[in-house]
Amino acid sequence: MERAMKAADVFDMKGEVALVTGASSGLGLRFAEVLAANGARVVLVARRAERLDALKDKIAAAGGQAMAVEADVLDRRAMERAFDAAEKAFGTVSVLVNNAGIAHTDRVLDLSEDIWRSVLATNLDAVFFWAQEGARRMVAAAKPGAIINIASVVGFGVSKGIAAYAVAKAGVVQATKALSVELAARGVRVNAIAPGWFITEINEDFLRSEKGEEIRRGIPLGRFGESGDLDGALLLLASKAGRFMTGATVLVDGGQVVQLR
Repeated sequence: MERAMKAADVFDMKGEVALVTGASSGLGLRFAEVLAANGARVVLVARRAERLDALKDKIAAAGGQAMAVEADVLDRRAMERAFDAAEKAFGTVSVLVNNAGIAHTDRVLDLSEDIWRSVLATNLDAVFFWAQEGARRMVAAAKPGAIINIASVVGFGVSKGIAAYAVAKAGVVQATKALSVELAARGVRVNAIAPGWFITEINEDFLRSEKGEEIRRGIPLGRFGESGDLDGALLLLASKAGRFMTGATVLVDGGQVVQLR
Protein backbone atom coordinates (compact mmCIF):
# COMPACT_ATOMS: atom_id res chain seq x y z
CA MET A 1 0.00 0.00 0.00
CA GLU A 2 1.29 3.45 -0.90
CA ARG A 3 2.03 5.82 1.96
CA ALA A 4 -0.60 8.43 2.67
CA MET A 5 0.28 11.65 0.88
CA LYS A 6 -0.30 15.16 2.11
CA ALA A 7 -2.59 17.42 0.11
CA ALA A 8 0.31 19.72 -0.71
CA ASP A 9 2.06 16.81 -2.43
CA VAL A 10 -0.98 15.42 -4.21
CA PHE A 11 -1.91 18.79 -5.72
CA ASP A 12 1.66 19.94 -6.41
CA MET A 13 2.05 21.19 -9.99
CA LYS A 14 5.82 21.65 -10.01
CA GLY A 15 7.35 20.47 -13.27
CA GLU A 16 4.12 20.90 -15.21
CA VAL A 17 3.64 23.28 -18.11
CA ALA A 18 0.06 24.55 -18.25
CA LEU A 19 -1.52 26.40 -21.17
CA VAL A 20 -4.74 28.30 -20.46
CA THR A 21 -6.87 29.76 -23.24
CA GLY A 22 -9.03 32.78 -22.53
CA ALA A 23 -6.60 33.74 -19.77
CA SER A 24 -7.06 37.51 -20.01
CA SER A 25 -10.13 37.71 -17.78
CA GLY A 26 -12.76 35.88 -15.77
CA LEU A 27 -12.37 32.21 -14.98
CA GLY A 28 -9.35 31.78 -17.25
CA LEU A 29 -7.40 34.44 -15.38
CA ARG A 30 -8.13 32.69 -12.09
CA PHE A 31 -7.19 29.28 -13.52
CA ALA A 32 -3.81 30.64 -14.61
CA GLU A 33 -3.11 32.20 -11.21
CA VAL A 34 -4.03 29.01 -9.35
CA LEU A 35 -1.90 26.77 -11.53
CA ALA A 36 1.07 29.13 -11.19
CA ALA A 37 0.60 29.41 -7.43
CA ASN A 38 0.86 25.64 -7.18
CA GLY A 39 4.10 25.41 -9.12
CA ALA A 40 3.20 25.10 -12.81
CA ARG A 41 4.82 27.25 -15.46
CA VAL A 42 1.89 28.84 -17.21
CA VAL A 43 1.32 29.88 -20.82
CA LEU A 44 -1.33 32.60 -21.03
CA VAL A 45 -3.31 32.66 -24.28
CA ALA A 46 -5.92 35.23 -25.33
CA ARG A 47 -6.49 38.05 -27.81
CA ARG A 48 -5.94 40.95 -25.40
CA ALA A 49 -2.16 41.19 -25.17
CA GLU A 50 -2.07 44.04 -22.65
CA ARG A 51 -4.16 42.07 -20.19
CA LEU A 52 -1.98 39.02 -20.64
CA ASP A 53 1.14 41.06 -19.94
CA ALA A 54 -0.42 42.45 -16.77
CA LEU A 55 -1.31 38.95 -15.59
CA LYS A 56 2.16 37.66 -16.44
CA ASP A 57 3.70 40.41 -14.32
CA LYS A 58 1.30 39.67 -11.47
CA ILE A 59 2.21 35.98 -11.50
CA ALA A 60 5.91 36.81 -11.60
CA ALA A 61 5.52 39.20 -8.66
CA ALA A 62 3.94 36.36 -6.68
CA GLY A 63 6.94 34.12 -7.41
CA GLY A 64 5.50 32.17 -10.33
CA GLN A 65 6.52 31.70 -13.96
CA ALA A 66 4.36 32.68 -16.91
CA MET A 67 4.56 33.76 -20.52
CA ALA A 68 1.98 35.50 -22.68
CA VAL A 69 0.96 34.50 -26.20
CA GLU A 70 -1.53 36.63 -28.10
CA ALA A 71 -3.76 34.32 -30.15
CA ASP A 72 -7.31 33.86 -31.34
CA VAL A 73 -8.40 30.29 -30.56
CA LEU A 74 -10.05 30.07 -33.99
CA ASP A 75 -6.74 30.68 -35.77
CA ARG A 76 -5.09 27.27 -36.30
CA ARG A 77 -1.72 28.79 -37.19
CA ALA A 78 -1.82 30.92 -34.07
CA MET A 79 -2.61 27.77 -32.10
CA GLU A 80 0.48 26.06 -33.45
CA ARG A 81 2.59 29.13 -32.69
CA ALA A 82 1.30 29.15 -29.12
CA PHE A 83 2.34 25.55 -28.54
CA ASP A 84 5.68 26.17 -30.26
CA ALA A 85 6.35 29.20 -28.04
CA ALA A 86 5.43 27.21 -24.95
CA GLU A 87 7.79 24.40 -25.88
CA LYS A 88 10.64 26.79 -26.61
CA ALA A 89 10.27 28.59 -23.28
CA PHE A 90 9.12 25.86 -20.88
CA GLY A 91 8.90 22.49 -22.63
CA THR A 92 5.96 20.35 -23.76
CA VAL A 93 2.57 21.50 -22.51
CA SER A 94 1.41 18.84 -20.04
CA VAL A 95 -1.79 20.55 -18.84
CA LEU A 96 -4.19 22.24 -21.26
CA VAL A 97 -7.15 24.23 -19.98
CA ASN A 98 -9.62 24.91 -22.80
CA ASN A 99 -11.40 27.88 -21.28
CA ALA A 100 -11.93 30.45 -24.07
CA GLY A 101 -15.57 30.99 -24.96
CA ILE A 102 -18.23 33.48 -25.99
CA ALA A 103 -21.92 33.83 -25.09
CA HIS A 104 -25.07 35.21 -26.72
CA THR A 105 -28.60 36.24 -25.71
CA ASP A 106 -30.58 35.50 -28.86
CA ARG A 107 -33.92 33.66 -28.82
CA VAL A 108 -34.16 30.81 -31.31
CA LEU A 109 -36.50 32.62 -33.71
CA ASP A 110 -34.01 35.49 -33.98
CA LEU A 111 -30.76 33.53 -33.81
CA SER A 112 -28.77 34.22 -36.98
CA GLU A 113 -26.60 31.70 -38.74
CA ASP A 114 -23.55 33.90 -38.15
CA ILE A 115 -24.08 33.96 -34.36
CA TRP A 116 -24.83 30.25 -34.27
CA ARG A 117 -21.65 29.38 -36.16
CA SER A 118 -19.52 31.84 -34.19
CA VAL A 119 -20.64 30.44 -30.83
CA LEU A 120 -20.20 26.83 -31.93
CA ALA A 121 -16.81 27.57 -33.48
CA THR A 122 -15.37 29.24 -30.39
CA ASN A 123 -17.02 27.13 -27.69
CA LEU A 124 -16.81 23.70 -29.31
CA ASP A 125 -14.66 23.54 -32.44
CA ALA A 126 -11.75 25.34 -30.82
CA VAL A 127 -11.96 23.11 -27.74
CA PHE A 128 -11.61 20.02 -29.89
CA PHE A 129 -8.79 21.28 -32.08
CA TRP A 130 -6.72 22.69 -29.20
CA ALA A 131 -7.20 19.40 -27.36
CA GLN A 132 -6.16 17.50 -30.47
CA GLU A 133 -3.02 19.61 -30.92
CA GLY A 134 -2.10 19.42 -27.26
CA ALA A 135 -2.58 15.65 -27.19
CA ARG A 136 -0.53 15.13 -30.35
CA ARG A 137 2.39 16.95 -28.75
CA MET A 138 2.09 15.13 -25.44
CA VAL A 139 2.08 11.79 -27.24
CA ALA A 140 5.02 12.77 -29.48
CA ALA A 141 7.03 13.77 -26.41
CA ALA A 142 5.97 10.60 -24.58
CA LYS A 143 4.78 12.84 -21.77
CA PRO A 144 1.62 12.07 -19.77
CA GLY A 145 -0.76 14.97 -19.66
CA ALA A 146 -4.14 16.32 -18.66
CA ILE A 147 -6.65 18.23 -20.75
CA ILE A 148 -9.41 20.13 -18.95
CA ASN A 149 -12.31 21.44 -21.01
CA ILE A 150 -14.60 24.09 -19.56
CA ALA A 151 -18.19 23.08 -20.15
CA SER A 152 -21.20 24.57 -18.33
CA VAL A 153 -24.24 23.71 -16.28
CA VAL A 154 -26.30 24.57 -19.37
CA GLY A 155 -24.79 21.56 -21.10
CA PHE A 156 -27.19 19.57 -18.89
CA GLY A 157 -30.24 21.81 -18.73
CA VAL A 158 -31.09 24.85 -20.81
CA SER A 159 -32.82 28.16 -20.32
CA LYS A 160 -34.20 30.66 -22.83
CA GLY A 161 -31.94 32.78 -25.01
CA ILE A 162 -28.82 30.60 -25.00
CA ALA A 163 -29.56 27.88 -27.54
CA ALA A 164 -26.23 28.01 -29.38
CA TYR A 165 -24.24 28.29 -26.15
CA ALA A 166 -26.09 25.37 -24.54
CA VAL A 167 -25.64 23.15 -27.59
CA ALA A 168 -21.93 23.97 -27.72
CA LYS A 169 -21.40 23.22 -24.04
CA ALA A 170 -23.31 19.96 -24.29
CA GLY A 171 -20.96 19.17 -27.17
CA VAL A 172 -17.97 19.90 -24.93
CA VAL A 173 -19.21 17.29 -22.44
CA GLN A 174 -19.54 14.69 -25.19
CA ALA A 175 -16.25 15.67 -26.86
CA THR A 176 -14.53 15.23 -23.51
CA LYS A 177 -15.81 11.66 -23.32
CA ALA A 178 -14.83 10.90 -26.92
CA LEU A 179 -11.33 12.31 -26.50
CA SER A 180 -10.81 10.50 -23.22
CA VAL A 181 -11.66 7.09 -24.65
CA GLU A 182 -9.10 7.40 -27.45
CA LEU A 183 -6.33 9.13 -25.53
CA ALA A 184 -6.33 7.20 -22.26
CA ALA A 185 -4.03 4.48 -23.59
CA ARG A 186 -1.60 7.19 -24.72
CA GLY A 187 -1.27 8.63 -21.23
CA VAL A 188 -3.49 11.68 -21.75
CA ARG A 189 -6.42 12.25 -19.40
CA VAL A 190 -9.33 14.37 -20.62
CA ASN A 191 -11.92 15.75 -18.21
CA ALA A 192 -14.24 18.75 -18.00
CA ILE A 193 -15.49 21.23 -15.44
CA ALA A 194 -19.08 22.43 -15.74
CA PRO A 195 -19.48 25.65 -13.76
CA GLY A 196 -22.83 27.05 -12.79
CA TRP A 197 -23.45 30.78 -12.50
CA PHE A 198 -20.24 32.59 -11.59
CA ILE A 199 -19.97 36.35 -11.29
CA THR A 200 -17.39 37.74 -13.73
CA GLU A 201 -16.83 41.13 -15.32
CA ILE A 202 -18.85 40.02 -18.36
CA ASN A 203 -22.02 39.13 -16.50
CA GLU A 204 -21.77 41.10 -13.25
CA ASP A 205 -24.36 43.74 -14.18
CA PHE A 206 -26.84 41.08 -15.25
CA LEU A 207 -26.37 38.91 -12.17
CA ARG A 208 -26.76 41.93 -9.90
CA SER A 209 -30.10 42.74 -11.57
CA GLU A 210 -33.61 41.61 -10.64
CA LYS A 211 -33.34 38.74 -13.15
CA GLY A 212 -30.04 37.73 -11.58
CA GLU A 213 -31.66 37.68 -8.16
CA GLU A 214 -34.31 35.34 -9.52
CA ILE A 215 -31.56 33.02 -10.79
CA ARG A 216 -29.77 33.15 -7.44
CA ARG A 217 -32.89 32.09 -5.59
CA GLY A 218 -33.06 28.99 -7.78
CA ILE A 219 -29.61 27.77 -6.73
CA PRO A 220 -29.87 25.33 -3.80
CA LEU A 221 -26.77 26.74 -2.06
CA GLY A 222 -28.33 30.17 -2.29
CA ARG A 223 -25.54 32.08 -3.99
CA PHE A 224 -23.55 32.49 -7.20
CA GLY A 225 -20.11 30.99 -7.64
CA GLU A 226 -17.27 33.08 -6.25
CA SER A 227 -13.59 33.44 -6.99
CA GLY A 228 -11.94 30.32 -5.64
CA ASP A 229 -14.92 27.98 -5.94
CA LEU A 230 -13.39 26.27 -8.99
CA ASP A 231 -9.85 26.01 -7.60
CA GLY A 232 -10.37 22.56 -6.12
CA ALA A 233 -11.91 21.05 -9.25
CA LEU A 234 -9.16 22.54 -11.41
CA LEU A 235 -6.34 21.20 -9.26
CA LEU A 236 -8.04 17.82 -8.90
CA LEU A 237 -8.18 17.30 -12.65
CA ALA A 238 -4.78 18.86 -13.43
CA SER A 239 -2.70 17.14 -10.76
CA LYS A 240 -1.79 13.70 -9.48
CA ALA A 241 -4.91 13.85 -7.33
CA GLY A 242 -6.97 13.03 -10.43
CA ARG A 243 -4.61 10.49 -11.94
CA PHE A 244 -7.39 7.84 -12.22
CA MET A 245 -9.98 10.24 -13.63
CA THR A 246 -10.72 10.58 -17.31
CA GLY A 247 -13.90 11.25 -19.28
CA ALA A 248 -15.51 12.90 -16.26
CA THR A 249 -17.35 16.21 -16.06
CA VAL A 250 -17.21 17.78 -12.62
CA LEU A 251 -20.23 19.96 -11.87
CA VAL A 252 -19.52 23.01 -9.72
CA ASP A 253 -22.91 24.69 -9.69
CA GLY A 254 -24.25 25.01 -6.16
CA GLY A 255 -26.73 22.19 -6.85
CA GLN A 256 -28.41 23.84 -9.83
CA VAL A 257 -28.41 20.79 -12.08
CA VAL A 258 -30.03 18.67 -9.39
CA GLN A 259 -33.09 20.93 -9.68
CA LEU A 260 -32.93 21.06 -13.48
CA ARG A 261 -33.16 17.30 -13.61
